This record gives sequence, structure tokens and C-alpha cells, in this order.
Amino acid sequence: MKLRESMPELTGAVEWLNGEVTREDLVGDKPTLIHFWSVSCYLCKEAMPQVNQFRDEYKDKLNVVAVHMPRSEEDLDIEQIKQVAAEHEIIQPIFVDNEHKLTEAFENQYVPAYYVFDREGKLRHFQAGGSGMKMLEKRVNRVLDEMEKTE
Repeated sequence: MKLRESMPELTGAVEWLNGEVTREDLVGDKPTLIHFWSVSCYLCKEAMPQVNQFRDEYKDKLNVVAVHMPRSEEDLDIEQIKQVAAEHEIIQPIFVDNEHKLTEAFENQYVPAYYVFDREGKLRHFQAGGSGMKMLEKRVNRVLDEMEKTE
């Protein structure tokens, strides 16, 4: 995905965990962070406490959605996904992307990967890898500040 492109429809999940959301639920309300992760990804698990802290700190200002992107056959096990999500306190909605439908819509190749969309559903920031949570926070804050200025 390129910056300023619109958020794809959130369709094609084999299952939703912790509730289901649609693009319509997210756009127009407040900015959205969509993060891709995988049960076999060590960096994802390492970054999850920061993602959760972020989710909790910004819960009134930011939508957060997780996308589980399998990297191997072993990653397709729904029970394992549920178990790892519980262990790492992933309580936001989780799109289980076992058929890579959303992964392809986002043209995403990485876990962890983070996409920040503004209130209109336009991509404002993308980053991949386990580090750089400070950069992610800066970008989210910039989008939130812009939103407050336009209200």
C-alpha cells in the first residue's frame, strides 16, 4: 500500500476473534492502527506489550485491529492463535487471515507490520519490524493532532 491510499475492506477472514469490525465501523470515527502479527513471529510477541500499552493508552482516540498473518502451515491452527492471543493479552478484534486475503489487499509482506489510517481511512504511516515503537507513537499522535485541529 502507498501513503494516502484508502483502507481496504476487512473481508476474507476465516474467523474473527474478540469481535468483528468492518471498514465502515472504523472510517469516519477516529484513526485506526492495524497491526499484522503471527504466532510464529518472535518479534511480534516481543513488541506486543508495547502494542497493548498503546491500545490501552489511546483507547478513546484510536481504533486498534490485529491481523493474524500465517507464515507456515503450523500458523493456521485457530486454537494456537487463540492461545497465543490470550497469552499476549491481544483483546482487540483479530482478523484471522489464513487465506492471506487481507495480507494481499494490503500488499503486506512483513510481521510485525503497522498501518496507521486517519479518520477518513487514508493510510498515513506504515512500518515493519520489531523496533520503532516511538516512531509509531509519533505518527499516531500527528494524525490525532491533525484530527483535533479540524474539529
